[in-house]
Order: sequence, then C-alpha cells, then structure tokens
Amino acid sequence: MSLAIIIFELTKFHRRIKYMLNLRTKKLKFIDLFAGVGGFHIALKKLGHECVFASEKKINLAELYERNFGIEVNRDITKINVSEIPSFDVLCAGFPCQPFSKAGKQDGLDDEQNGSLFDKIVDILEFHKPKYFILENVRNLIAHDNENTWFYIKEKLENKLGYEIDKRIYSPHNFGIPQHRERLFIVGSSEGLEQFKWPEKTNTKTSVFDFLDETPNNAVKLEQEKEEVINIWQEFISQIPKKDKLPSFPIWSMEFGATYPFEERTPFASSSIALGKTKGNFGIELKGLSRNEKFENLPSYARTKQNEFPSWKKNYIRQNRAFYEEHKRVLQPIVKKIENLKIASWQKFEWNVQGGKRDLYNYIIQFRGSGVRVKRTDFFPSLVTVSTQIPIISWEKRYITPSEGARIQSLEGIELPKNIGTCFTALGNAVNASIVKLIAEQLIKDKSIHITLNKKPEVITEWKELQTKQVS
Repeated sequence: MSLAIIIFELTKFHRRIKYMLNLRTKKLKFIDLFAGVGGFHIALKKLGHECVFASEKKINLAELYERNFGIEVNRDITKINVSEIPSFDVLCAGFPCQPFSKAGKQDGLDDEQNGSLFDKIVDILEFHKPKYFILENVRNLIAHDNENTWFYIKEKLENKLGYEIDKRIYSPHNFGIPQHRERLFIVGSSEGLEQFKWPEKTNTKTSVFDFLDETPNNAVKLEQEKEEVINIWQEFISQIPKKDKLPSFPIWSMEFGATYPFEERTPFASSSIALGKTKGNFGIELKGLSRNEKFENLPSYARTKQNEFPSWKKNYIRQNRAFYEEHKRVLQPIVKKIENLKIASWQKFEWNVQGGKRDLYNYIIQFRGSGVRVKRTDFFPSLVTVSTQIPIISWEKRYITPSEGARIQSLEGIELPKNIGTCFTALGNAVNASIVKLIAEQLIKDKSIHITLNKKPEVITEWKELQTKQVS
C-alpha cells in the first residue's frame, strides 16, 4: 500500500473519530418545566447545555427567571400545545410536590389543581421523544397511595413511552452540603441506562458556618415575641435536673395535667358525661361544659373524629403525662407561662440535641407547626415552602438570609425574590442545583466509541486518548 493511500485512510479515520467524539460532547437542548427559580437551569447550564423553553405558573418567579436567564417563560404548561414547544434533548421537571407531600392533603394524581401535571409531562415526552429526562419530587411520592402513584408513573414512562428509568433518593448532606432535605430523583433514557451510574454519596461533613455570612446587614432580626418564647423554653429545660435526660419525644405541654381518655377510646368516642369527669388542656376542668366547649378545651390533635388514636399518638400522650408527673414540682411555675403563649404550636417543643449543652442560643431553631424545634449546628433543617419556618440563627438572634438559603440550595449568583416570605417559599420549592449537576453529568453522555487499533479492540472516551495510540 502506497504512503499516499495510508495517509488518505488515516485522515478519513481521524475525521470520523473526531466527528463521533464531537457528537458526544455537543451542546444539548433542554426544557425546564415548573421552573421556579431555575435550579435545573443552573445545573445544566454549568454543563454547557442550552435551555430552549421554560414554564412557570407564578408570575413573580416567571419574571425573575426571565431576568436571570434571558429566556421568555411560558405561564401555563397545561394550555400550550405540545407541538409549540421547541425540539429538545433533555426534559427537566420538578413537578409540583404538594399532592404527594406529607405536609399536604396527599390527594396525589387526583389533586384538582396539580395532580394531572404529570400527565402533561407524559404528553410532551410522547410528542418530542427526547433522549433523556430528569424528574424531581418529594420522597413520599414512592409510598403514596400504597405505591399506586409510583406504579402509575412507572407504567407511563416505561411501558407507554419506552424509556428505561431508575430512581434514587438524595439529600444535599450526601454531598457535603449541610442540609437534610431528602428528595426523589427519577431519570430516564430512550437508549437505556447501562452507561448510567448514580453519583456516589460522599457524606463529607461540612460546617453550617461555612455557609453563613458574618453578621449580614440584610438579616431579619428575631421578633421579640419569639425571643420570649425561646426564653420560656430555656427556663423550662433549665428546670430539669441535669442527671435526667431531656425528652427525645416531642413535648406537648397541653398534656401537662390533662386526663381526658386516649388509651381505649378517644374523646370523640366518649360520652359527654364521661368527658365531664376528666381534664383537658393544662388540666382544665371539663365538668359543667357543653360537649362543644369540652372539645374546645382539648388539644387540637385530640379532637379528631376517630374511635381510637394511632399508636404513635398514644405513645406521645402517655410519655408527656408521665414526664410531667415526674417533674411536676419544678415545672409547675413555668408551665403557666407556656399555657399563656398565644399560638398552640409555640406550646410544643422538640429537642433534637440529645446530650448537647442545655443552652438554646447555641443552636439552630425553627418555629414549625409541630412545635419549636431545636437542632444542632452540623446540619441546616430542610428549607420548606412555609415562609414562617425560616431557620433561626439563635446565637445571632436572626433568621438566615436569602443569600444563605440560596447557598444551601446551590443557587448562588442569581437574583432572588425581594420579599423574604416569597423568597424562602421559592427556595423551599427549589431543586438543589449541585445534586442535579452530579446526576446530569452521569446521565447525559453517550456510549463509548469502540474501534480496532493494532488489531485490538479499544474504547475511546476522549479525543486526546486517540492521539496517544498508534493506528496500524
């Protein structure tokens, strides 16, 4: 074979391999549905991919998205004809979690407002047939409705659309971000997932202090009335002898002195006469009250229309009553202060710092519907959509700032909503961009190129590898 022919064949081979490798590293197009503040967008943009369509129902977030990313945002995905969406390679969607969240009604796919949005995703996938998708939702979606919701989703994606899919639950703390926030991620590929590997958890421990700003000027100070609540609970835990452990179960102070029935039957299943012989919240006498008045003087969780309480509720009631009886002598004076707190959830307390120093101003605090929750400083509590539950940096008597919240969600560098409540609602709804980036890096890659060099099969994954090999 002449030298000219050899050079010609090598040139053709060189061009073919370079073309194939370029295909593997080309910019892909993605769409961002239920986009929020743009967690998916940030992640895929960092990987060099281009957003060609975004949809977000809330007008303030849609306008913010347009300013941050320079792309016009569709306001109602349910009304757009799927053919009007530009062609794309990757679908990203953190479809609304409220129908499946334990914090919501859990109507699931039957939710009138958001339950059918998954089917819209199916319609878009069916029409455009993109190669990949990444979906995100609350972890409870898997177990919702005895797993029937998950079976429905799986059947649509696998059997109807022909994707190979997989799922995994991740939390930012699995990757060195100090926040406990478990979310379900679902990936799919039309060409199979044999090349895909879920990112390995590092579980690297980092400090929350690495994510906090030092005395930020824009921090919202803790309200005086909430500071007073913290001080009352500080007085409460200080009264417990140091030789005794603080309760690991939630403290429901309204059980202190209560005697209403809960073991064999509930107040709902009890006669008015029987209830009149017992005591309600903080030991208030129910004798002589009408049935409605009796129920008004019971804890809200004890007014449910059921004949028997679930075992976990019985345990909490039993534990609280026993705890109070054991420490009644030292607790009676402070319990009166707790009883006078104007919001019922402030009368509950969760000590998640077992063994820690009994100083509330050393920890991160949240005012939650379940009570005043105290947590260690090794992890931030999960950012949630309820703006009143913004974590409190107790030692500085302030709330975390929007920029700190964005840092926890790996959403730095974008404009955030000006209103604090709106901002943290958006951050609570957001997908963590770092986790999405790690998943997308593994998912959005084609099969390796198999060629024969020196009469031996080789796998080429980078062009620079080819330059080091001799072609016969």
